[in-house]
Amino acid sequence: MTTCFVSVGSNIDKARNIAAGLQSLREAFGDLTVSPLYETKAVGFDGENFYNFVVGFESDLAAHDIFEKLRELEFKHGRLKNSQKFSPRTLDLDLLLYGQAIIDDEILKLPRGDIENYLFVLQPLADIAPNLQHPILQKSYAQMLCEFDGKGNINLNVVPFPSCESTSK
Repeated sequence: MTTCFVSVGSNIDKARNIAAGLQSLREAFGDLTVSPLYETKAVGFDGENFYNFVVGFESDLAAHDIFEKLRELEFKHGRLKNSQKFSPRTLDLDLLLYGQAIIDDEILKLPRGDIENYLFVLQPLADIAPNLQHPILQKSYAQMLCEFDGKGNINLNVVPFPSCESTSK
């Protein structure tokens, strides 16, 4: 079993999509370790605020298979196949870490650079895996958070997780 971490975000009907996305992740991967949920301003474009968090889980699947499963879940939840990087999202699922693997191919780059570049990824990862070491930098995520230089620096506001029951219609 390999420990995996995935960042999750949404800024379109975000309460409903975050609740439904979390349920889909549980169905796909089983027990999850879930960070606090943060609300942040959109980065790279003008748009509605995002909800962001990180989940961790154990899996027997290969990294590329997890990547493909995450893409399937995004499309299931309304993400468009031709969506641009900095654009509104119904559900954005990015594989951050696959154990201590370092992968750099045309499909997958791990560890994902967003960990170093965006507080809305690093903070929730450090919340649930503070002592885990970055495979390349050999620093804990807690240490990386203390040393974060402000790139992509935005205010993070903790918000309660929406429940599936309160968002279904």
